[in-house]
Amino acid sequence: MLMGEYMHSIDAKGRVILPADFRSELGESFIITKGLDNCLFLYTTSEWENLSNKLKQLPLAKAEARAFVRFFFSGARQLECDKQGRFLVPATLRAYASLQKEVVLIGVSSRIELWSKEEWLKYNEEITPSVSSIAETLADLGI
Repeated sequence: MLMGEYMHSIDAKGRVILPADFRSELGESFIITKGLDNCLFLYTTSEWENLSNKLKQLPLAKAEARAFVRFFFSGARQLECDKQGRFLVPATLRAYASLQKEVVLIGVSSRIELWSKEEWLKYNEEITPSVSSIAETLADLGI
């Protein structure tokens, strides 16, 4: 299970250090793609296969389904870490997530999210006041 929050910097070439805890979970290669909320998602290859299979089930006739599948797959790349534990974030994905100098990697159960530090702090500021009401809603759903 992927969990935790790690602050790092992105170097001039667009490389980010993947924390050792995450490296051992992701394996030798992994998938990175555009995520929701202006961050990037990183998946193990097996988790990506599971998600891909679910997305293939979406009805092609539905415009929303086509849009979501395009969004997710168009940004996807298979990556590996170098000997220093760094991976190169493609320029298009760096631009999408507004990654500049400081980044945050968070474990979210079955994926890692890569955020610009500024966006992550802003997101937390917005969501924190609502966490109690969100928890109540989830409790109503049996969670």
